[in-house]
Amino acid sequence: MEKDYGEQRYLIRNCYTGERTAVQISPGLLHRFLDDETSGERPEACPFFRFDPDERKGYCCVHLTRPAICRDYGCWRILISNADGERLGRIMGSRHLSTEDPKLLALFRDETAALSPLPDSDWDDAVILILRRAGYTVSV
Repeated sequence: MEKDYGEQRYLIRNCYTGERTAVQISPGLLHRFLDDETSGERPEACPFFRFDPDERKGYCCVHLTRPAICRDYGCWRILISNADGERLGRIMGSRHLSTEDPKLLALFRDETAALSPLPDSDWDDAVILILRRAGYTVSV
């Protein structure tokens, strides 16, 4: 963070490219941003990243205004698209599906529960097979 403008607005600078971006804490994530436990446990992490250990899920507190480098970063293990190439979801981090597609969500919920004992690489292979059999295109 290069400058704190107040009211949860900051100027950040990419230490590699020098690019500067004004960002703002997303209103629904202010409570997470104010909890700085993540920065103590993960000092190398982005200052706007927060991890919820109970949910086993990470949050970008400036997601709506994040810089270009973050927008370009593929934050996923498995990217899921339909036959037309439209992105429908992604599996991130610790087997978390991020999607707003109800059919994909139901398939994931119904078909992957029994896979939980598998090691990650075997779990990924099994999920990819399930998704492809259901007609989805998968990128890894």
